[in-house]
This record gives sequence, structure tokens and C-alpha cells, in this order.
Amino acid sequence: MFVDRAEIIVRAGGGGDGAVSFYRAKYITNGGPDGGDGGNGGSVAAIADSSLATLMDFRYKTVFAAARGQNGGARDRSGKSGDDLTVKVPVGTVIRETITGKVMADMREHGRTVVLAKGGRGGRGNAKFATPTRQAPRYAEHGRTGREYSVSLELKLIADAGLIGLPNAGKSSILAMATNAKPAIANYHFTTLTPNLGVVRARDGGDFVLADIPGLVEGASEGVGLGHAFLRHAERTRVLIHVVDASGLEGVDPVDAMETVDRELAAYNPDLLRRPTVIAANKTDLAESRGNLPRIAEAAARAGREVFPVSAAANDGIDALIRRAGAILADNPRVVTFEEDYDEFEHAPDPGDPLEILKREDGFFTADGGPIERMLGYTAMNTEKGQAFFQRYMRERGIIDELKRLGIKEGDTVSVGGLEFEYYE
Repeated sequence: MFVDRAEIIVRAGGGGDGAVSFYRAKYITNGGPDGGDGGNGGSVAAIADSSLATLMDFRYKTVFAAARGQNGGARDRSGKSGDDLTVKVPVGTVIRETITGKVMADMREHGRTVVLAKGGRGGRGNAKFATPTRQAPRYAEHGRTGREYSVSLELKLIADAGLIGLPNAGKSSILAMATNAKPAIANYHFTTLTPNLGVVRARDGGDFVLADIPGLVEGASEGVGLGHAFLRHAERTRVLIHVVDASGLEGVDPVDAMETVDRELAAYNPDLLRRPTVIAANKTDLAESRGNLPRIAEAAARAGREVFPVSAAANDGIDALIRRAGAILADNPRVVTFEEDYDEFEHAPDPGDPLEILKREDGFFTADGGPIERMLGYTAMNTEKGQAFFQRYMRERGIIDELKRLGIKEGDTVSVGGLEFEYYE
């Protein structure tokens, strides 16, 4: 079964907690703090694998979770980081965050690897909080929460040329004649439900991938019939071969059929109408086609397209059609439109790693959490402008107000994201 859409959950591992521990040994009564850090949580990444052809595996497994980091231990022992998890997807899969619809990754080539959910940072042990004036800290950090997302997977075939047209126009028959593919072919009034791929072996060595894309019906751009299941796969072809039933025996005038397909392409993505397109006037072995060929040629000429009379049933005209498609491909280098990735760590919503503002002991406070870590990541603290931004951020996010509520006084120390500052009014 060909499956080209799926929804999964990716869950990164949380960081391990830091340890609170003090050195103990014979004849040593006041050993210093030696609590180790927690390990980082594992991340979840996706990798494009050309050996996969569908998203079928994701119908049976929908949750992908990386391991949590281990807690820190005594004697400055750090916890083991959680193992990362890699999820294999077919080449051509677009990965979106379900809530926002933003593209996390477009897996356009074999081996491409993208981190989808980053593991949480391990908490610092109490050894990291020791200073000459704070020699016995009795606290440590909890590990940070790993990121979690609901993710939509959408497979878009990457083929050189695509056979498009209304149902029962003969696309599958042309694919079978032009390649070694063996699609299901029958004389019925329904459409192929899944795309089929075949490789055209050209005599000049210019082999290319030909796709029989599921037929569409009027209103497909609005989701009628197979809707976007057809149009999605047409987006990444360099040449379109528009197959028309020249006989009109299915009750659809061939010129009307051409116009219907063009309207749906334009409504879905106007760029598809600008793709090099040739018309394959199929079923010319039938007498009814002879009167329609001049009208098809006239309509094609208005759109600046060539017409190739073919008969898939008699294997007539297929070679000329395929040679022309190969020539167009040779003149049009591979320029496939891919989705633009976005920076998951900068733009994605915070999954539940809030600000944590605590009074650790008299005269010492901490302010940590994902928002602060991101703020410090893009703030130049060694510049006057960066310091001003930092002060404004602390006030606007209510951090200063919360520190006052906890009883901070002038001269107390505040650790913000691991950096220590002296508080003053």
C-alpha cells in the first residue's frame, strides 16, 4: 500500500537532574560539594532514506521518543547522556509541525539529517554552584524538559517527468509501455489511487524517472476527489506530460479535459502552468479520435505546447513522445522547488520549559529556563547595548518583580542561565 501522509509525535529526552553531594572520607570532616551534573537528554532526528518509498511504517508506530539523561552522582560523576533517536523517512518527505504548519525539514536528498526535537540539558550538580563565599551549596538543578512536537509527514514524489490528466486517459498504459513498471491497468472509470514510478531507459543514456500521477477531477485544487494527493506529487516534476483521451468516448470532450486540468493546476500552484508541458493525445487507434486531433492541436498551440498523437494500446507514438520529454529534460537542469526549512530552536513554541526563579539560600537566587537560555544565546553581554537589552528583558519578563517577591536585597547574587550578577536597585 502506498501511504503518503502520516502524523507522529517526536519526543526528545529530558535532561538528568544534578546531584547534591558532599565529599566524605576518613579524617575529613568538611568535604566540599561534589555533586555531578545530569546527562543531556537524547534528541530526535530524521534522516532521508532512498530505500523507502512510502510512509507505511508510520501507520503502526506513531510515537518516537529518545532516552532521558541519567542523574548526576557523588564524586563529581556526571550522568550518562540519553541516546539520540533517528527516524528514517523516504526522500521527498516534507516534515511540518502540526500546530503551526511550519516546515521543520524538507528531506530532499538521501542522507539528509535534521534534528526535529532537541534533548533537554542536564541539570548542574551542587559542585558547580560552589564559590569562595558560597562553599556548601545544598541545591542542584533539575534537568530541562526535552522538546516534544506533533509532526505531520507529507511525501511528495521527486520524479523528472509526470503523466497528468483526467481519470482513464491512459496514463498507466503509457507508463507501462515507456518503462519497466507494471501498474494495474483496467478499463474502468475510476482513477489510479497511488502514484507509480518507472525508469525510462533512453538509447543516448539520458535515463529519467517517469511518474504516473493519480488522475484528478474538477475541483481537485479545493480537495475534491483525490485533490491534493494528485497535485502534491506534480509539484516536483520538471516536465509534465498531459495525457488526453482524444476519442472522447468517456463522455468528456478532450479540449474541455485539457482546460479542466489547466484550471486545477493554476488554482493549486500557478507555477505548474509554467512547467514545460507536452500533450499526449492518447487512443488514436480509435476512429473517434481523428476528428478531435485538429481541435486538440489548435488548443495546444494557443498554450504554446506540442501535441504527440499516441496509442498506448497499440504502442504507437510512445517513442517519439518519450524522446521529446528526454530532450526537454536535457535542456532544463534539475531545479526542483523545495520547502524552506525554519530554525526549530528559534521559532518553535516552547514545549514546557518555563522560567524557574528560586531563592536557593540567603543572598543567592537563580533564574533559569528555556526562554532565558535562548535570550542569552543571541545577546552580546560584553557590550553596552547587550547589557541594556538584558536589563530590559529581566524587567519585561517579570523576573525582577519575582526576585523582589522572594526577598532579594541589594548586593545579593543572582545566577541567570549560569552567569552570576550582583543585584542592585
